[in-house]
Amino acid sequence: MVLKNLNYPLDFKFKISTLASDFNITDKNGSYVAYVRQKMFKLKEDVIVFNDESKSKELFGIKANQWIDFNASYSLNDLTDNKNYGRLARKGMRSIWKSTYDILDSNDQPKFTITEDNAWTKFFDGMVSEIPIIGMFTGYFLNPAYTVRGIDGKEYFKLKKMPSFFGRRFQLDRMIDIDDEDESLVILSLLMMVLLERARG
Repeated sequence: MVLKNLNYPLDFKFKISTLASDFNITDKNGSYVAYVRQKMFKLKEDVIVFNDESKSKELFGIKANQWIDFNASYSLNDLTDNKNYGRLARKGMRSIWKSTYDILDSNDQPKFTITEDNAWTKFFDGMVSEIPIIGMFTGYFLNPAYTVRGIDGKEYFKLKKMPSFFGRRFQLDRMIDIDDEDESLVILSLLMMVLLERARG
């Protein structure tokens, strides 16, 4: 299965009423694209992508290859036909300062990179969020953005954290057209990255 005919921008909106890290993905018309849920109490990250919040159909699965650490990578799998799309890999120490991820295809060949646009946003967010009361409002004015580039150097997608009290909404825009299978690979990578980046603060 591939994600196709998507109406951008897509909204990633986290729920604040549950203990688990879960969020809805909707298109510009408010139509459901997917519902993402991260399993709780797992030593390795384990994420399931459902068709919607009813969780009646599992579409994709994402699993870490090892216990949580800087060099973990995440296998991206289609659960409807037992197919592997590829994996998302964090660029180790480089991600401490500026979040950087590689997206690799099913043959483990590099296809895209995700880079944080401005590392200072994360730096100031970390500082200001520790200040009592003021830190509660960083979600309104310190919002990172990420760019997905192909190995050809072109910019394909832009993901932005949108102003919100709990930092619970992200918006994804496609800059240029892309093959359906590659689009699914990138979106799966980005939704896993959002979970990782949100957990880091």
